[in-house]
Amino acid sequence: MKVITLKKPLTLLLIFVASIGIAQAATDDPPKRRQRFHIVEQSATVASDTTKHVGVSITTPKTSKTTSNDNNTVEVSSATASNPTIKTVRPNTPQQRDSVLALWKTSSTKEAYDRYFEGYISASNRISKELNTNNLDSIYVARLEALMSPIPLEYNYEVREAIERFTNKNYASIMSLAYFYFPMFEEELTRAGLPIELRTLAVIESALNPTATSSAGARGIWQFMPSTGKEYGLEINSLVDERCDPRLATKAACRFFKTVYPMYNDWMLTLAAYNTGPGNVNKAIIRAGGDPKNYKGSFWDIYEHLPEETRKYVPFYIGATYAFAYQRVHGIEVQMPPMPLAVDTIMISRPMHLEQVSSTIDVSLDMLKMLNPQYLMQIIPATTKKYSLTLPIENISEYLEHEQEIYAKDSLYLKEYVIHANLEKKRKEVPQAQKPKSSTSTVKYHTVKEGDNLGNIAKKYNVTVKEIVNWNKLENPNALSIGQKLKIYGSSSGSSTKSSAPTKKYHVVEEGNTLSGIAVKYNVTKKQLIEWNKLENPDALSIGQKLIVGFK
Repeated sequence: MKVITLKKPLTLLLIFVASIGIAQAATDDPPKRRQRFHIVEQSATVASDTTKHVGVSITTPKTSKTTSNDNNTVEVSSATASNPTIKTVRPNTPQQRDSVLALWKTSSTKEAYDRYFEGYISASNRISKELNTNNLDSIYVARLEALMSPIPLEYNYEVREAIERFTNKNYASIMSLAYFYFPMFEEELTRAGLPIELRTLAVIESALNPTATSSAGARGIWQFMPSTGKEYGLEINSLVDERCDPRLATKAACRFFKTVYPMYNDWMLTLAAYNTGPGNVNKAIIRAGGDPKNYKGSFWDIYEHLPEETRKYVPFYIGATYAFAYQRVHGIEVQMPPMPLAVDTIMISRPMHLEQVSSTIDVSLDMLKMLNPQYLMQIIPATTKKYSLTLPIENISEYLEHEQEIYAKDSLYLKEYVIHANLEKKRKEVPQAQKPKSSTSTVKYHTVKEGDNLGNIAKKYNVTVKEIVNWNKLENPNALSIGQKLKIYGSSSGSSTKSSAPTKKYHVVEEGNTLSGIAVKYNVTKKQLIEWNKLENPDALSIGQKLIVGFK
C-alpha cells in the first residue's frame, strides 16, 4: 500500500483550513446533536477502503488524520493536496442504528438457513449420484443418515408415510414460521445442553402456533396441559398464560426433557413420554415384558403396546425433521414469516395495555399481539413482578424515547379494566381453551362389543380417539372390555347414533394417480387408504376406481 507523505507547508495549510472550519462552527448556535466534519480532497484517483455493512457501503480514505474538540470531530484526509472542502455527515439516530441492526439480523438469519438448505440439496445430489437408483426407500434412508442426528432417525413404513405427509407443499406456511421460532428454540436447547434437533417436535405439537389449543385443554407451542405447565414453572391465569409465551414454554419443555431423558437414556422413548406421559410408556414397557427401571429395548419394541396417537408421534417427528432439512429438494419454497425476525424484549414494571404502546409508537396492535401471545387480554399485569414485552428491534429505541408518554396513557387504556365487573366481562370475551363437548352437547353411551377398538368407535361417532380417552379417563386405551360403557359426546340436537355416523368421502382414480399421492392430497396415510378400501394390491389402481379417502 502506498503511503503519501505530506510536505511541511502542505500540512500547515491543511491544519489552518481545518481550524477555520472549527472556529466558524464555534461562532454558530451549538448544534442539537454532535456533528462530524470531514475535510475531503477532491480527486478522481484517490484509493480508498470500502467496508460493507448490510447493504450500506462506508468509504474511508486510506490515510487520514483526525482531530476533535468538545462538540465536533474533524477528519483531515491526506489523499491529495488540492481543493480541500468540508463535508458534514449527520450522525445516525438510535432508530437508524436499530433499523440497520434489524436488517443485519434478518439478512444473517436468512443467509444461515439458505446455507443450511443448500447443504442438504448438495447432500441429496451426492446421494443420488452414488446410489444411482430411483428406489425411494434407499434414497430416504441415505438422506436420513446424512442428517447425523443424536436422536435416532430410523426408517420404516410408518416413517416413509410421515415423510410423504410433511413434504407436502401445504406445510410450507408452517415451515416458514421456523425462521422465527427455531433460532429461539435452538438457543434454549443449547443452553440446557439438549440436542437442538428437538426443535422439530414443536411442529408436531402445535404446527408452530403459540396459541394452539387442543380439545383436551393442552395449549401453546409446546402443548402443555395446565397442571403440567404449572409444574414446570409457567404462570397460568385469566390475564397471562405463559404456555403461549414461546420462549418461556421452550424453557419448560427443556426442563421436561432434562427430567425424563435420564429415566430411559433413549430419545425415542423420551419423545413418546412427551406425548403420552412416562406412566403410559412404562406400562407399555411392562406389557412388552421389560422393566421400566432397566429397560434396554427400543421404542419399536413397545410400539404395539403404546396408544395409537403415540405410535404416529415418533414417526411424525422423524418425517418433520426430514422435511425441514430437505424441503427444497422436494420443491417446497418457504416464504418469510409474518413477524419480523429481529426482535428484542423490554422488561415492564407497571401495568400496561398493549394499546398504550401501539397508539404511541410505530408498531401495530396486531403485531404486538403476535409477538406477545401470552397476554390474553392485551394487559401486562406488572404489579408484583416484571414482565417482558417483545418488540421489533427497529422499535426499541423509539419505545425507550417515548416510555413515559406510554406509561402516562394507563388511565386512558386501563380504566375499564380496574372495575371488577368490566374485567370479568373482558375475561369472558377472551377465547378460552376449547371445552370438551360435554359442556354444550348431549351424552351417549357406547357398549363395547367383541372386535371393537377406539379407532372404529371414534369413526362411528365422528369424534377422535383422543376425545374418547379424555372423556372416559382411559389409562390404557388399548385394553377395552366387552360390555364396558364409554361416554360419547355428540350434537345437542338429539340426533340418533345412526344419523350421526360419518359420511364417507371418495376419490375417483385418474391417470397417473398413486396411492401415496392420493394420501398426501387428502391428508391421510397410505395405510388408512388400504384399510378403508380393503386393497389387496395397493400398487394396482384402476382408472375410474372409487376410493374412500376420509369421513365427514
